[in-house]
Amino acid sequence: MLHPPKAVKKEYTHTNHNDTRQDPYYWLNQREDQEVLDYLNAENAFRESEMKHTEPLQKELFEEIKGRIKEDDASVPYFKNGYWYYVRFEKGKEHPIYCRKKDRLENEEIILMDVNIEAAKHSYYKVSGMSISPDNKLLAFGEDTVSRRIFTIKFKNLETGELLENKIENTTGGAAWAEDNQTVFYTTKDETLRPNKIWRHELYTSLKDDELVYHETDETFVCSIYKSKSRRFLMIGCSSTVSNEYHFLDALTPHGNFSVLQSRERDLEYSVADYKDHWYILTNKDKATNFKLMQTPLDKTGQENWLDLIPHRNNVYLENVEIFSKFLATEERENGLTRIKVKPWDGRASHLIEFDEDTYTAGIGSNAEFDTTTLRYGYSSLTVPSSVIDYDMETRTKTVMKQLEVVGGYDSSQYQAERIWATAEDGTQVPISLVYKKDLRKAEGNPLLLYGYGSYGITVDPGFSPTRLSLLDRGFVFAIAHIRGGQYLGRQWYEDGKMLKKRNTFTDFIACAEMLIAKNYTTPQHLYAMGGSAGGLLMGAVINMKPEIFKGIIAAVPFVDVVTTMLDDTIPLTTGEYDEWGNPNIPEYYHYMKSYSPYDNVEAKDYPAMLITTGLHDSQVQYWEPAKWLARLRELKTDNNPLYMFTNMETGHGGASGRFEAYKETAMEYAFLLMLEEGS
Repeated sequence: MLHPPKAVKKEYTHTNHNDTRQDPYYWLNQREDQEVLDYLNAENAFRESEMKHTEPLQKELFEEIKGRIKEDDASVPYFKNGYWYYVRFEKGKEHPIYCRKKDRLENEEIILMDVNIEAAKHSYYKVSGMSISPDNKLLAFGEDTVSRRIFTIKFKNLETGELLENKIENTTGGAAWAEDNQTVFYTTKDETLRPNKIWRHELYTSLKDDELVYHETDETFVCSIYKSKSRRFLMIGCSSTVSNEYHFLDALTPHGNFSVLQSRERDLEYSVADYKDHWYILTNKDKATNFKLMQTPLDKTGQENWLDLIPHRNNVYLENVEIFSKFLATEERENGLTRIKVKPWDGRASHLIEFDEDTYTAGIGSNAEFDTTTLRYGYSSLTVPSSVIDYDMETRTKTVMKQLEVVGGYDSSQYQAERIWATAEDGTQVPISLVYKKDLRKAEGNPLLLYGYGSYGITVDPGFSPTRLSLLDRGFVFAIAHIRGGQYLGRQWYEDGKMLKKRNTFTDFIACAEMLIAKNYTTPQHLYAMGGSAGGLLMGAVINMKPEIFKGIIAAVPFVDVVTTMLDDTIPLTTGEYDEWGNPNIPEYYHYMKSYSPYDNVEAKDYPAMLITTGLHDSQVQYWEPAKWLARLRELKTDNNPLYMFTNMETGHGGASGRFEAYKETAMEYAFLLMLEEGS
């Protein structure tokens, strides 16, 4: 049996605002240093040794999860510019095959790209940003072979199958085509991996001749380039946490100059779409916290010309709009539940698409065509597999194009979904969605996995997971805490869980855990929690605050060294997130962050059992954050509970690139929970 690795302590201090922090594991941030690699490998070996007895279970779980997934599957085709596009998978292969058919689905299949062929040459391989020229003859795509989300754009002649000689490195992966089929625009990144420059490239010319058309110099902003749905405009989008700015150019004149639609203003957020002679603007202008829809003539873009089309509503959050030639579709959220509304442009009354479950997720899907009466949307719930539905906005009829097939059979009537509410520390009501297998529900409580995120306004909706069945069928309850920091209950729900209100996210989660215990869904001896990235920060914060109510924790790629990271503006994403977490160069934010930063608040006390996962090449949460956290926990914790870390030495933030490979990590996580449960 191996002993737990012990990281060497090397004296290092940070001093800011007359405050000194001891950081003896700071040296772990040297990715190429052999001592660092040896430590990470030692932790991997220790976890593997300690969990050796679970390997048969891990294999069983992996095969079980994989066995529910239809291997020879395909997406629902969508129509765009004369072709039907879809993605399919073949049995025994990990990666997608991108295909299309001209005019009709009965016609011969054309393979655009079989990702399996190139992926076989790399330990990691991912394709992104596939974009086809207006004449349908050329394909642009980005490829990443390291997992740091730095893509090389390549071009493929779809008539000959040959790759063009030119390839563009250090990009975001996407390319926007002008209507001349010769000019493409792309985005490159700076040394912190911030997308900051947009370039114009002429096919078959030297990359040295590419022209810089936009440079985002504000380090709190990122930029991107895309083409509007109508294909009339090339759009440059600039965004920060609290502000947006758009520039536009006629796609028929790609060598012209971009014009600013509305200059950036702090706290003015907006996005745009065009229809006929107007821009349609989704915005929070005039303190519209839950956003509203406005319109303005194409030639009068300044906000002084914007007029309300859908006014602001205090109880309805306007999340998304989709414009068609005859209809406007909107995605709205009220009391945590999404609804889709359809408004004809000819003045007829709007109507809602109805959903009949108590807790579910629905959203507007891929709608590439402009001149159609069909709206495609997705629907799922904790008990209903994901469905792709085509809705005729004229006749109001629904057609289920596809529902996720659970191989081996699945009976939704055996499972129960609920939504309950917890009372937070300040009296706020916090919703919880949960699901369990009916005949395994015990009056005195079950093992329960509570999931949370609570940052960036990202809402974790209650959707179906075939993977999750492996826990539910073994008696687990699965619950989602819809805590502040997301937007489940509207935009204010996000505002109340960020910056100097960030602690609400953590206390909300604790309140949800305590409510689940009080209602006998579980007990502290059987309560587990999980979160990843910013959700890993959540895990670290709550176990510092209330470790005794959790049996075990899974923290995936956790953002746990908050102060040190946010003080380092050379790290990817840091400067762009000052309006999410605060700028620690300002004393008030520094001290507030330090008060909850998991790494800075580890104490000599008992902690739950923990499994921490990370990737050596992670560009979003650097591997050294969880590594340092683990080392400090090993040093200070007073219990004998398992503490393991798994570092994937070949991947980054998103984990393995194959379709099934990532489920091996899921199987390991589930085996960890079941190991703890068996020993309780």
